[in-house]
Amino acid sequence: MDIYASAATMHSDGGKLIIARAAPVLTSTGVDLTTGTFALSDVAMGGVAAKLDIPVPYLRRLAAENVPLLDTNVNSWLERDDRRFLVRCLRRTPDSGDGTARAFLSDRYLRINNLDVLMAAIKGIEKAGVAVQIASCDLTDRRMYVRFVSPDVQVMAPELLRNYRSPFDGRRGSDLPVISGGFLLQNSETGEGRYSLAPWLRIEVCRNGQTVERGAVGRTHIGARITDEDGIVDPSAETMRKLLDLITAQTVDTIRAYLNVDFVARAVADLERAAGVTVRKPEATIKVVSQQLHYTKDQQDAILAHFIAGADLSAGGIMQAVTSVARSIDDADAAYRMETTASKALHLAATAA
Repeated sequence: MDIYASAATMHSDGGKLIIARAAPVLTSTGVDLTTGTFALSDVAMGGVAAKLDIPVPYLRRLAAENVPLLDTNVNSWLERDDRRFLVRCLRRTPDSGDGTARAFLSDRYLRINNLDVLMAAIKGIEKAGVAVQIASCDLTDRRMYVRFVSPDVQVMAPELLRNYRSPFDGRRGSDLPVISGGFLLQNSETGEGRYSLAPWLRIEVCRNGQTVERGAVGRTHIGARITDEDGIVDPSAETMRKLLDLITAQTVDTIRAYLNVDFVARAVADLERAAGVTVRKPEATIKVVSQQLHYTKDQQDAILAHFIAGADLSAGGIMQAVTSVARSIDDADAAYRMETTASKALHLAATAA
């Protein structure tokens, strides 16, 4: 359930967001709206902090250690605010007045839901007439990630993979120097990123994947204000239908471009130009790469371990280590971030080496 709510119609009580006219209730005279009570998810708490200009670590500490002070902070700033917000909620039951606030956003936020985007993309795939398989799908509180790969779009990459060994089962890249073309569909319903389609490559010897920087397309979640009235948002706005038609058409054109052998061959050639640089001081180079790309210390240590296991002592080996770590971690958001920075890690490693 999505609710437009003015700051004056909301307050915090016991660390929960109380919103007027946010829950439908059946009365003797028909359906009316009553107050809704919503626990704040971690994402929604971050949204409240951002919109009210309260430091996020401070607000999270209050939620854990001093809830009355959290209420005082949030309420004092809401009282001074004249804006409206979009609160995206999950109700316990269809007729419930309580649940969870999963996002706290601007009232100009354009709602592009995961299922709608996925169905529009699948319709685009059907229209494009290209054979694809779903390589993986992840759904978190922040984003949805769906990776598609085509068995019909493969190129040989002997130079890129000749020294590489899979850290998962020891298979050698020289025995299977194949890279498949695909694309990554990404969307957020909670303000954590835009809807996007990006080229995606999968190295078959280890099934590691990474995005390609050039050619990505997308749509930000910023639109016109739908209404100036508070209340529950109609999910079937005409604006959304037109947007989903656009996404379908865009998907057709985009995947026809991505799922093309020449496109994938050019992307692989771009990687190969930097991949052959020998890394003489792996630990120091990986530390520089990790600092530049803001990897955690645990991620840095894992990259070094995967680099050693991969046995490719080149900048390309560091890129492979980043993608294999991404594949091996449970945090889908962190894995996505590593996949999308792997090519940057390659070029940083080539420069640092």
